[in-house]
Formats: sequence, structure tokens, C-alpha cells
Amino acid sequence: MRTITFSIMTLIIGFTLASCNTESSKSENLLLSDFNTRYNAPPFDKIKVDDYEPAIDSAMIEAKAEVDAIIANTEEPTFENTIEALTFSGMRLGNISSIVFNLNHAETDTSLQKVIRQIAPKLTDFGNDINLNADLFEKVKKVHATANRENLSLEQLTLLDKTYKGFVRNGANLSENDKQAYREITRELSDLSLQFDENILAETNAFTLHITDSKELAGLPKSLQDAAAQEAKERELEGWVFTLHMPMYAPFMKYAESRELREKMYKAYTTRAFKDNDRNNTELIKRIVNLRLKQANLLGYSSYADFILEERMAQSSDKVMTFLDELLDASLDAANQELKDVEELAKSLGANHGLEKWDWSFYTEKLKVKLFNFNEEELKPYFQLEKVKEGIFYLANRLYGLTFKQVTNIPVYHSDVFVYEVYDKDGSFLSLLYLDFFPRSGKSGGAWMTSYRSQYIHNGQNVRPLVSVVTNFTKPTNDAPSLLTFDEFTTFLHEFGHALHGMLANTTYPNLSGTSVYRDFVELPSQILENWAVEKEFLDKFAIHYKTGESLPQSMVQSIIDSRNFLAGNLSIRQLSFGLVDMAWHSIQKPFIGEVLPFELKYMSKADLLPTVKGTAFSPIFSHVFAGGYAAGYYSYKWAEVLDADAFSVFQEKGIFNAEVAQSFRDNVLSKGGSEHPMTLYKRFRGQEPTIEALLVRSGLKK
Repeated sequence: MRTITFSIMTLIIGFTLASCNTESSKSENLLLSDFNTRYNAPPFDKIKVDDYEPAIDSAMIEAKAEVDAIIANTEEPTFENTIEALTFSGMRLGNISSIVFNLNHAETDTSLQKVIRQIAPKLTDFGNDINLNADLFEKVKKVHATANRENLSLEQLTLLDKTYKGFVRNGANLSENDKQAYREITRELSDLSLQFDENILAETNAFTLHITDSKELAGLPKSLQDAAAQEAKERELEGWVFTLHMPMYAPFMKYAESRELREKMYKAYTTRAFKDNDRNNTELIKRIVNLRLKQANLLGYSSYADFILEERMAQSSDKVMTFLDELLDASLDAANQELKDVEELAKSLGANHGLEKWDWSFYTEKLKVKLFNFNEEELKPYFQLEKVKEGIFYLANRLYGLTFKQVTNIPVYHSDVFVYEVYDKDGSFLSLLYLDFFPRSGKSGGAWMTSYRSQYIHNGQNVRPLVSVVTNFTKPTNDAPSLLTFDEFTTFLHEFGHALHGMLANTTYPNLSGTSVYRDFVELPSQILENWAVEKEFLDKFAIHYKTGESLPQSMVQSIIDSRNFLAGNLSIRQLSFGLVDMAWHSIQKPFIGEVLPFELKYMSKADLLPTVKGTAFSPIFSHVFAGGYAAGYYSYKWAEVLDADAFSVFQEKGIFNAEVAQSFRDNVLSKGGSEHPMTLYKRFRGQEPTIEALLVRSGLKK
């Protein structure tokens, strides 16, 4: 999930992206006026790359004037003339910034990346100018100390406390010398995170496996061969071309009988940004973690993790490490037994070698077929993307009464993007939804939800959000539509859960709206939706064979259910290893002077049962924490699994489409955003705090 939308208040409350003297007339730059589009959606078809920087420069001048007016106001500082005024300042700047930064993930090129490099430090400087302004902070501090809290709503109280903490956590109490150091740190961190992501994208695009001998395709399903043939044709090559984008990489590793080619693909994937070239991310990692430590120390914290976790449900490094260690202990026995089972299967199939990491997907897939008669390729014809989309829309309708209407009069940034108007159960307009499904060279890997505009209420108007879901699903071929793997189907559910969090938002303030919540709470709305992936009553509505029209047979559904805890131990320790290395990088209390790989292995190895592959590394492609906002927060995926397992148990008890339960989840979680503490919201829905038991039982790690 990536959320880029922000106002001045998001800069204060902790979103550091990122003045300049170039002025631009509003009449000359489309970005500096109302867009004159339906719902004031971004006019992607008319914006030019050269528009962004002058528009940002001009919008910063406008935003600065709004902040200066707050500072110059001679009236006694109040919640309305200070906190609320800040919240709704800089809205144009936020709108423009959300467009350019979102496009840098979804449809970038070297010209846009160059612009981003120019504007990111300006935005960082601008945010610091606000956060470190002593006169402004004095007003905020006075309101925080003297406001009549009994007259403020719960949301206003949250905003007041969050605003004050945001200033403090962004350096407002520092000395002048330390403020200057803080400025330099945040500016460099902004640049380094951009460079980190650019390097991964460039490395991913730089590799292809070109096959001209059909014998080397042995084991690969026809759908993957067709996709590779189409990729080769687009590149004007003979034969088949495989890339490192996940829709090709994952099935190649799962089905290719050529061990040599699996090894080649694996090493290409796991050496990205770790080779001896100018795209190596190891020095960036060292610089990033040391700058984050320095930033935390300036603010009075012994580590960056301590700084981050102060504003999380987990609250402390000790609590996170206890949580991760408990799950690791609960997972290791199962993981070791699973490894033995896979090794025995490999030997029975004639493998006269020890298992290496490029063997794992290949043999685990064969074991899954043997144990459960579960073959993902046989499932794919039942998960045609168009039908899956209709099924997910149906789920949103059954749970929340939403309806979706595809429209063609909303501009898009690429021909692959589809737009939907989303309506609430009473017929009122709720949101725009952009769907962007397929990989391309200008798109980052993975899947995410983001917003071009958050929901908020201002001047009596409930401004509805512009929400986007971006994925990298299997593309259609000349012979078949886009057919999703079961993992891709659950990914769609996951990101759509984030989208519901954004679309169903109903708060007053944009920086408390939708997904603007604690990082270890934000995955609850996404992960709970994944639970419907194995519910027959739901699957029957859309899982239809694209050729025969046959519904997904009960036997296949049962195979999915029977196999969903297959390799639960190994899947658990894999996620935990990511959380452990993230916490290790951000728990350092002295500047890091070692090498990246040994440090990484020290913390990941206890959750890694296969031999280390020389020359490969994970941290250089760990964009979640070094470029994506999850620093000291990757544990949140497992944390949210505890929440979603516990929360879904209510639906299991009362019915997976139970309107009363769904309405409670909407009212107490989805619509509330960050307007109250997440545990308060969760307990209001669930009636109690969550426990780890539901997750262990669901995962098969505890009977």
C-alpha cells in the first residue's frame, strides 16, 4: 500500500517527502487551476511532465502564504484558527504532489524521475520550514495546552494531539543548530529513498531470459509460454522472453524443469541492486539507516525503531521482538517438518542433490499436487480477471451495498487503466476507483492501493476520494484473457480491502481519513478481505471456467481449503525473517560501519532453513522499509494477521455476508480512519482485544 496524498498537515504529522524561485502563471499551467473534469479528477491526458516543477513551486508559494496568515493572525490561537486552518492549508500543493509521486510508481520514465529528483528536496525543505517554525509551533503548543477539550469532538481531540506530536516528532523543540542538522538529514533521506526505488526498477527491467530452444520450456504451462512468446514478439525477438516481473518469475520458478534455468532466474532476481555497478543499493542502505539513527538521536530516542514505535499499536521494540519471537517459536517445528517432507518428495523424484533456494517452489508445488490434488494452473481458468473483478464488486455490494459503474469520461494516465464511479447503498456518489492491472517497464513491482485525493469534509461539503489500485497481474495473451493465479486473486482482495478503507472514509480531516492510520493497523482492512478467498458461497458467484462456463467444482474448492495451511510454517518464518531484519536495521544504537550481507544474515538466518546462496541479498531490494514507509514496521503484516483472524471470526460465527457485522466493521473501522486510537476502534467492533490464538488455529500451527 502506498498513500501519497497529503496536505501541509501530513508534512507536519510525519510524511516527509519532500523552495524555489520560479513562478508560473495559473493560466499557463493546468495544474494550478480547477481541473474542469468530472469530480475534479486529475487531467492525466493533458498534463505534461514539464508542468510539474513550476506547478509545485507556485503551489508552495500559495501554501506558504496560507501558513503565514495563520502565524500573523493576532487573535488568540484556537483550534479553529490554528489547528483546523493548518489542516486545510496547502490543499493544491497536496493534490499536485499526489499526482506526480503516484505516477512515479505507476508510470514513470527517466524524464519524470528527473523531475521528482528536483521537487522532492523542495518539498522536504518546505515541510521543514513549517515543522521548525518557532512562531507557528508556539501557537500550536498554546492551543494544545489551553484548549477546552470538553468542547472538542473525538476526532478534533485526535487531530489536536496528533498535530502537536507531529511538530515535536519533526524537530520543533530542537535547538537552532540541531534544526539545521535535521533539515540536512531529512533532505538526504528523501533523495536516497527515491534512488533506492529507481535502482530496483532499473535492475528489474535490465534482465531478460531469452530462450530459443523449445526443450528448455519443459514443465512450463502453456499460459506462461504464450506470455513469454508475446513478450519476445513485442521485443522483436524469436522464441520466448522471460522477465523478472512477478507474473513471469513466480510461475517460472514453480514449473520450470530446467534446474539450471531456475538457478539463473533466482540469482538474477536476488542479486538485483546487489551487483558491482552504479545501481548497487548497499551503500544507500548504510547511509539510510545511519541517517535515520541520527534523526532519532536528535529527537531524543536511542534508535529509529523506538522513535517509530512510539506512534504504533505495538508501542515498543521489546513488544515487537517478543511478538516476532513468539510467532517464530510457534512456526519453526512445523517449518522444519515441512522441509523434511519436501526433501523426501524431491528424493523420490530422483533429485540427487540437496535442496537449494531455486528448488523450493518447484518441489513444493509438486508436493502440493500430490497431497491435495491442487494445481494452480488448473485453477487459473476459473479466475478470469474480468470475472474476479465482478466477484469482488459483488462482495463489496453484499457487505456494504456499494455499486460500481465503469466510465470512460475520466482521464487516465495509461490505456491499461480503467475507472469506476462507486456509489453507496443510498445511491450517493462515494468515490472514483482507478484499476491498473498489468506490468510494464514504467511501473514498480508488486501491488498497492493509493489515493489521488483523500476524503474530507470542508465548508459543508463531503469531498469524496479518488482511489487507485495498482497491480502486476498476468497479462492477457492472443489466445486467452488475463487468468489469475490464486495468489493474484488474494492480492486483488487484499488491495481492494485497502481501497474500501479509502472509499468508505467519512471523517472531517483529510490527514485522519481512510488509510491515515497506524502502520500496524492499516493492514487489517486489507487482510480481512483475503478470508473470503476460500468461501464457497462467495466463489460460486464468479469463479467460472472462461471456456466451459462451469463453476469451480466443490472438489477444487476443498483442495484450496485443505491446502491453505500447506507450508504454513515456512510461509510464517519467511514473513518473520523480513520483520526481524527490518527491526535489526532500525534498532541499531550506533552508526553502522559493517557490510550489509553479514548483518542481514545474522538476523534472517534463524528464520531461513535453506542454504544461503552466495552473492545474493534481500535488503537491497527491501523497498518496503528503505523506500516505502514501513521502516521498523514490517512486523505489521503479521500483527495485522492477528487482528484479521480475530475479526473474521465474527463473520464466521454470524455469516460471511452478515449485514449487521459488516455495518459494524464499516462504522467502527473503515469509515473512521485515524480519527481515534486503533485499539479503541477495534474493541468497539470486536468487543475485546485480539489474541494470537485465532491466527495460530487458522494457520494450522495450533490445533
